[in-house]
Amino acid sequence: MPRKDIEFKNGVDVTLRGWLYTPTGTVEGGAPLPCLVMVHGFSAVKEMTLDQYAEIFVTGLNLAVLIYDNRGYGASDTVLGQPRNEIVPADQISDLQDAITYAQSLPGVDGSKIGIWGSSYGAGHCLVVAATDKRVKAVIAQAPFVDGPTTFSRLVRSDIVPMLEAGFEQERQARAAGHPAATMSITDANPMAQCALPTPDTFAFFDEWSKKTTWQNEVTVRTMELMRGYAPHNYMELISPRPLLMVIQNRDVLCGPDLSLKAYAKALEPKELLLMEGGHFDTYKSPNLEISAKRQVEFLRSNICA
Repeated sequence: MPRKDIEFKNGVDVTLRGWLYTPTGTVEGGAPLPCLVMVHGFSAVKEMTLDQYAEIFVTGLNLAVLIYDNRGYGASDTVLGQPRNEIVPADQISDLQDAITYAQSLPGVDGSKIGIWGSSYGAGHCLVVAATDKRVKAVIAQAPFVDGPTTFSRLVRSDIVPMLEAGFEQERQARAAGHPAATMSITDANPMAQCALPTPDTFAFFDEWSKKTTWQNEVTVRTMELMRGYAPHNYMELISPRPLLMVIQNRDVLCGPDLSLKAYAKALEPKELLLMEGGHFDTYKSPNLEISAKRQVEFLRSNICA
């Protein structure tokens, strides 16, 4: 299936880069295709299996797929003077909407048939955008991040919280005074170490991918403060009547399945749930990747490819 490099400007003139997939045999000037816009999770780059999902989608469906790196990550730029490796939910949500606009502008894409797909933190963004941007016709949220306050309290050791709280305040004062952004590790081989995502499966996943991508084990301290207050579950009732497919791993220790199921229960119909056996990162490898993708193909076939 054809894949080409793409780039586009977001709303603040930052260049975001990614890939556009189309089915083999797509003819220029032919019938316009529905398009699925895909965005990855917390600090992840597009090479971390998004290409595998895209290839399955365009092989099984008459569908274009747009994948891009979030600003400040992978091949994408960041705002001049702002740090890379910083995750601001509002900025990434805005960039997702700009990616939709770019997809709609492409020749050969049917701008009235746009779906969005997100995994982990990106799934949270997709839930918000599906609830607020009426251009979206279907949404897939895989291993979704839905509840920042609760997730923060589960991931961050209670004895570290006071030090982090002080760090948040110091960081704001330092950046206001013109100092560089303070950073911390995303993961560590020692799950007791101070880092953003202190779980063994997080370390195993990113350690493997760090050897073959541009991913860096670093995130700004501000990122963690913003994560704590980010709550996509508050938007669930607003997604309907756009169809929702939520994919949940039953042993997910990052984005707790109990939190995801509570969020799913708040969503109105039409909605579908795929509950799988596995942890957060099992969705990026066999057999869960293929099982999940098969269900997602059927969902897309019914909702934007019909």
